[in-house]
Amino acid sequence: MQTLRCRLRLLVPALLLALPITAYAAGWWCFWFPWLGGCGGGSQASCGAPLTEVTSFGSNPGNLKMCRYLPAGLDSGRPLVVALHGCRQQAADYDDETGWIRFADKHRFALLLPQQQEINNSRRCFNWFEPGDNARDQGEALSIRQMIGKTASDANIDPRNVHVTGLSAGGAMAAVMLATYPEVFAGGAIIAGVPYRCAHGASEALLECGVSLTGQLGAMKDLTPADWGARVRNASPHGGPFPRVSIWHGTSDTTVNPKSQEELLDQWSDVLRIDRTPDAEDSLHGHQRRLYKDEQGKVLLETVVVNGMGHGTPIDPGTADDRCGKAAPFILAAGVCSTFHILRFWGLDSVH
Repeated sequence: MQTLRCRLRLLVPALLLALPITAYAAGWWCFWFPWLGGCGGGSQASCGAPLTEVTSFGSNPGNLKMCRYLPAGLDSGRPLVVALHGCRQQAADYDDETGWIRFADKHRFALLLPQQQEINNSRRCFNWFEPGDNARDQGEALSIRQMIGKTASDANIDPRNVHVTGLSAGGAMAAVMLATYPEVFAGGAIIAGVPYRCAHGASEALLECGVSLTGQLGAMKDLTPADWGARVRNASPHGGPFPRVSIWHGTSDTTVNPKSQEELLDQWSDVLRIDRTPDAEDSLHGHQRRLYKDEQGKVLLETVVVNGMGHGTPIDPGTADDRCGKAAPFILAAGVCSTFHILRFWGLDSVH
């Protein structure tokens, strides 16, 4: 039975890859698996103002672009936020659309937006499922780590106040960074992402990690918290403490199964050594938020379930302090500004 299962894991993707891709289906297939026939690449986009590109930051084994934003007159010792775009996006699609530029100016932190290149992935997805890119000191993970080091040196950032977030494939890559370099980050936020080491290649990602190519919910692994947690603990020599994490997902997401949020909760509650029973629950503009605390009462983990939202980063356009963003593909007006609340969870709204 095990042999048959292994053969099917290889045969099914191969058969699917051989099928002609219609214009409708191509959007689903190419979203996560861009090497399929019909998923053509395009020109290599620049960072785009107000972002600036940094071309020399290390060996860059993942062949990524480094885009960043340093607010004018930024003092030394300020925080750094790393924001990772989703598939079919680039850095310029994830800066002011999500409110990160506005809040970087307001709260005075450096903003780093790594950018995937089409030569690596024709739909510009970070390769979160590739063993050569999701391990410490390898591929894309190392490239992002080198970008952080370069920004830390150039802007003299506070090394105790580095955070990472991302959407979709960027959310999965944020989980990669939190797992492989936990000593670097104070906090993270994963939006519509996937647990670390859910997949060890494209076939496993397609069949078992909640990714849908048809608009119907994809199958998602159901591992024990200890199994998920071990994947993070084994990713680096770091013994703790680990970053605090905020996990967001829309209830109507058919691209990444919302069950992924539960598996991420299992993974990070185990890593942080707290139980899965929420210590507090409230509402963010009608969307459920649950808080998980350690024995000292510090909130280490939160989950936010965004009612009725599909696949994207939730925003709430407007000028009020707790509103942000511009609606765009995969940047969804959902009545709550995730960026504002993630910053509050990290404590960056009160850093002086």
